[in-house]
Amino acid sequence: MEDCRLGVYRDSMNDNPLLMKSELGRPLKRCFSLPSDKFIYGRPNLTLDGGAAEAMITREPIPIHRRREKPLQRDFIALNKGAVSSGLVSAKEQAQYRATNDVRRRVTEEDKMKILTRRIPPDMTFGISTRPSTPVFDLLEHKYQDKWLATRREAELAKRARTVQQKKLDGKIYETRASLLRKYQPQVEDPPLWQMPKFNKTAAHLETFRAPEKRLQAFKHHQTDATSRTGVFGHGIYEAAKC
Repeated sequence: MEDCRLGVYRDSMNDNPLLMKSELGRPLKRCFSLPSDKFIYGRPNLTLDGGAAEAMITREPIPIHRRREKPLQRDFIALNKGAVSSGLVSAKEQAQYRATNDVRRRVTEEDKMKILTRRIPPDMTFGISTRPSTPVFDLLEHKYQDKWLATRREAELAKRARTVQQKKLDGKIYETRASLLRKYQPQVEDPPLWQMPKFNKTAAHLETFRAPEKRLQAFKHHQTDATSRTGVFGHGIYEAAKC
């Protein structure tokens, strides 16, 4: 059954999406000119391209960082051997030979094993360290709140101390240790009392006993009588007898 159309059919009607009818089992066209069926979409897969990620985006791909191989070390043993074989013996001749010739050491299996062992230590632990669990007792006892309040209290006291110190200055110069020592006046001791010249070398003493024998008798009597008197040294009044 042919489609019934009114008016003249033009070729430009194929590009008008309002006049197009959807085909069975095929998506509706959007009036874009598409390439042939043999066309391959995407970018060519080169050896150093970014792969599928680069083909699906339009911006520049992320550069691939490759590990730079370290230059091989110079083989001085081979250089010395070649210099001696050429008849160069002196240090100046050998230096010129090394400047004009270059011999590199070959990488042995032992060197490869050293690189591998240096890259990955045998006792290395992979992954992220386990985070310690939050102590439940500290949460229940509000330890974190108390710690925060103590910190805020210390900061407030320090700020208050600075404010009080600024108020005490009142425009005066801040006193330092040097300024305090500069104004310090040591105390001057009073001159000693007058003393007779004959007592300058011999200390003054007082003897109340008539003779040394009287002094010994007085001390003996004091020792015998001190047991019945009060006080530490027995100089007090007489104490009554205790039951």
